[in-house]
This record gives sequence, structure tokens and C-alpha cells, in this order.
Amino acid sequence: MSARFGLRSFALFTASAIGALTIACTAVHADSDDEEKVLLKGSTTASYFWDDGSGRAGDTGMPASGKPMQKGLAASPSWPLLTEGYVIYKGKKLPFFVGDRGPGAPSNRGIMLDLDAKTFAELTGGTFNPDTLGVDGIGGQGHIEVDYVITKWGEGVGKKNHPVPFSTGAWSERDTNPAEPPQEEAVVKPAAFVGGVTAAP
Repeated sequence: MSARFGLRSFALFTASAIGALTIACTAVHADSDDEEKVLLKGSTTASYFWDDGSGRAGDTGMPASGKPMQKGLAASPSWPLLTEGYVIYKGKKLPFFVGDRGPGAPSNRGIMLDLDAKTFAELTGGTFNPDTLGVDGIGGQGHIEVDYVITKWGEGVGKKNHPVPFSTGAWSERDTNPAEPPQEEAVVKPAAFVGGVTAAP
């Protein structure tokens, strides 16, 4: 086999491999976009908890969803269990799923999301304390203002819209009229700069 033929075969093989990788990556990216569809956006005050069933530090028992207490498990006063999304705090973005009900009375005061203590610690720069089930190193801060984004609604009962207080009972009712997903924000293309003249896009 000549050296020229060998190089040509190698070049064709390389091009084919790159093409296959590009197609595979595009498919994975497309799937990721589908999973990240925004169904609801908003802001609220968030608190934190850690209920592992031990009965310590105000622990009220295992989460209502039956899922074990874990990082990313949040409590909502009205969203369906197993609803998924993420919160943003000072530029930090972390995922959550609704695995429990709460906070109770604080939701009447506008505290509409109870994050797990490990997520709260990571967002605020604190440290989860497994002995006290609290967050250390944040000066006793127990509430933060967060933005929330819902990417998937749970299938059970609960309100598929902006959260409402636990006392409304919305957590126990099936919602047949979920919120309309927010409109996509228009992307404004910058004007093109052609030959020293700015042209409209």
C-alpha cells in the first residue's frame, strides 16, 4: 500500500469519525434542550430543612414523597410532588425536585420553598452540619431570596402554577389548568458592521 493511499484512508476515517461524533453530540444536546423546557419562572423566599426521620432538631419524619432525604429534595406548599426545576441565588444555579410538603405556616408569610440544608449551604457558602441538621458559617441566616424555574411538573395532585400557601389546600387538589409556559424572550441580533457602515440585521 502506498503512503499516499494510507494517508488518504486515514483522512477519510477521521472525517467519518468526526461526523459521527458531531451527530451524536447534536442528538444529546437536543435531548438536553427538551428536558430543560421552562414551564414556570418566578421568585420567592426560601428556607431550609433536613428531615431524615431521626426526630432530631425539629425533624418531622421522612419526606411525603417516600424518597429519602437527600441533596436536591425540596418541600413546596402547593406544587405536585416530584415536580423538577432549579433555583438561582447570586448567580449560583442548583437543581431541585419536590419531595416533601412545606413550609407550613411560613408559606403564609411568603416563604414558598423549603430547600434541603445541603443545597442551601452550597448556595450561601455555608456548611451542612450533620449533628444539628443546620447550616453553619452563614451567621444564622435562615432565609434567602431565590429565583425558581420549573422544568417538569409532577403527575400527582398540586397546583401547577406559582406557589400558594399550604393553608389553601392546593397541595391536595388536582390541577387541570397548569400555567402557560413563559414566552421565549426575543433575541435581538446585533447590527452588522459592513465597510465602515452599520447595517440593520
